[in-house]
Amino acid sequence: MKKAGALASALRSSGATLPAASTVRKEPPSPGASEAVASAKPLQPSRRETKAITVHFPEEVRRQLKALAGEQGRHVDDMVAEALNLLFAKYRRAEIAPRKVSK
Repeated sequence: MKKAGALASALRSSGATLPAASTVRKEPPSPGASEAVASAKPLQPSRRETKAITVHFPEEVRRQLKALAGEQGRHVDDMVAEALNLLFAKYRRAEIAPRKVSK
């Protein structure tokens, strides 16, 4: 049998009751539960059916990208979508990165 932790001991001494271990039910994980655990908040509508693409660059690259987006009055993700579409075009692939602003 497991020892009670400090929190459980403090609760008991305060008169609070704890559920018995046998009464606590654990639901079996649903398909895709590991993804749901990573993000407890519901996704924004604009992020549904999308996946993050994370890349790491020096801080100066980030600053320059944000400055360029600001100068152009555009979102950073729109600038990145444009860059990805240019890359796809260079390699003769479909330009499928969605843009927020048409230019």
